[in-house]
Amino acid sequence: MKIWEKLERLAEWGGVKRDGIFLGISALALALSLAGWPMPVDPAWIAIVLCGAPILLEAAIGLITRLDIKADLLVSIALVASVVIGEVFAAGEVAFIMQLGGLLEELTVRRARAGIEKLVRLTPRTARVVDREGERMVPAEQVQVGDLLRVLPGETIPVDGVIVAGQTCVDQSVMTGESMPVDKGVGETVCSGAVNQFGAFDMEAVKVGEDSSIQRMIRLVQSADAGKAKIVGIADRWATWVVVAALSAALLTWLFTHEIIRAVTILVVFCPCALVLATPTAIMAAIGNAAKHGFLVREGDALERLAGVSLIAFDKTGTLTYGTPQVEAVRPLEEGMDPEELYAWAASGESRSEHPLGKAVVQGYRQHSGRVEEAPQEFAMVPGRGIEAKVGGKALLAGNLEMLKERGIEAEAFEALAQPYLSRGCTVIYLAVENRPAGIVALTDMLRPQSAQIASRVRLAGAQPVLLTGDHLVAAQTIAQGAGIDQVKAQCLPEDKLDYIAAAQGRGQLVCMIGDGVNDAPALKKAHVGIAMGGVGSDIAVDAADIALVNDDIRELPHLLGLSKRMMRTIKINLAVSMTLNFVAIALAVSGALNPVTGALVHNAGSVAVIINSALLLKWRSRDQAS
Repeated sequence: MKIWEKLERLAEWGGVKRDGIFLGISALALALSLAGWPMPVDPAWIAIVLCGAPILLEAAIGLITRLDIKADLLVSIALVASVVIGEVFAAGEVAFIMQLGGLLEELTVRRARAGIEKLVRLTPRTARVVDREGERMVPAEQVQVGDLLRVLPGETIPVDGVIVAGQTCVDQSVMTGESMPVDKGVGETVCSGAVNQFGAFDMEAVKVGEDSSIQRMIRLVQSADAGKAKIVGIADRWATWVVVAALSAALLTWLFTHEIIRAVTILVVFCPCALVLATPTAIMAAIGNAAKHGFLVREGDALERLAGVSLIAFDKTGTLTYGTPQVEAVRPLEEGMDPEELYAWAASGESRSEHPLGKAVVQGYRQHSGRVEEAPQEFAMVPGRGIEAKVGGKALLAGNLEMLKERGIEAEAFEALAQPYLSRGCTVIYLAVENRPAGIVALTDMLRPQSAQIASRVRLAGAQPVLLTGDHLVAAQTIAQGAGIDQVKAQCLPEDKLDYIAAAQGRGQLVCMIGDGVNDAPALKKAHVGIAMGGVGSDIAVDAADIALVNDDIRELPHLLGLSKRMMRTIKINLAVSMTLNFVAIALAVSGALNPVTGALVHNAGSVAVIINSALLLKWRSRDQAS
């Protein structure tokens, strides 16, 4: 078997560059042959050797090692038969056009995968480890969890980690799609593949090797194999029967007409190249289009399955919402108090808090006012209750009602003010200044502004949106109302989501599940198609899904739905065109209207048309998004 492995590697040598050079030389040789250039040997033989030899070699390898009876075998028989009957130019032309079609297919596939394969090229090769001996460069794959790394300006971050010293600004567009650089400081996370714009910083390695963000994305890229699609297998099976039918038709035509040239022409036009190319080229082009819009397709048949879904199930947190608490309102209790002043008090008091709600208040204030809060003179955390601080010489309490009650502050004063926000599922921080009720800060997981538009466009795409969430009913209904979603199932445990999807699919509704957390993984796996929020989502959710949304921007979801339907339409058109052209060409070949030369032109025109039609998917965009 080793000899065949060596021959197979020889047949694959050189790739696109080799094929391009060989095609250029062969085109010149065919032109000289057609012009009748005086030479000892017909120049068309050059095309036969350069373009035909790889086809003959591949056919022989496939037949002997794998009993692979497909297009290459039929083309090889057509080539040999053309040479035997003296149609050297026709043989050279067949070989040339077949290789041209193969080159076009390869270029289409390469262009389709270019957007996602750049992740592989951006993989950091080295890392700067800092230890007792100073700084030293090591291969990135040797970095261990807990290692202290230093990243200089202009360098790519080698692994995922947490900044322990320094301030910086990173370009993480490769991983998240964000167009603007992001400021990072001590305690904040950075992901591998992002580029340090300026400012050196030290970081502790948290996720290394195969666990790092960029390696996870690369695994998604490597699994995007169009050959997994079920419809590709159908086309391949058709191709095998077409080869058998072609040999039978050629033999019968020769027996009845006694004209070998007609039989050879049938072999030429019967080659199922366009049929075999119809599906994989469309799938790979669609995968490339999806990658440009932030989707990494893990399974080749995921887009095929997505085209048939009728129900889109959304998780709430991190999907329709941002997944982090944000300030919705600051309401003072007394009419004369300025809300901006109360907001500044709250932010100053929470500035040293480690609680997520406290951090959200500080971040919200900075974004709202454009200023940095005043540092508190005194600060203390009260576990399970809130914080107490001294700001501007005055005592501040910020926390839950239990904390205020324990300090003897009248809690009833807050009820009317807080109730509207509590009824919408908000979390409320109660504020008191100098032991007197001052006001509230209402926080919520904010609805993404594009969610309502997405739900509307999902309906236009022929699917029904539904919200599945573990939140309580009030919060779920508030989000669903804002997003324009009618069907809501709240307080869902992972098994509840699983049961809902199973029941829906039992009724004949194919479900697409979109989620981001560990609790969504069973539902993502159970659904007909699972889409994970790859940026904020957990590793388990991404691994369970068929498609990952890298930048967490679900605005592109309707485009993906439309793309899947467009892809299936393209495949059907490709199959119809290839089959129709084959049957027409066969009829003409049997009647003698085509010879091997014109038959090769007609047949390969179908292959080129299929490739071009598939390539159009690379830049396809739905009409409502094109503007």
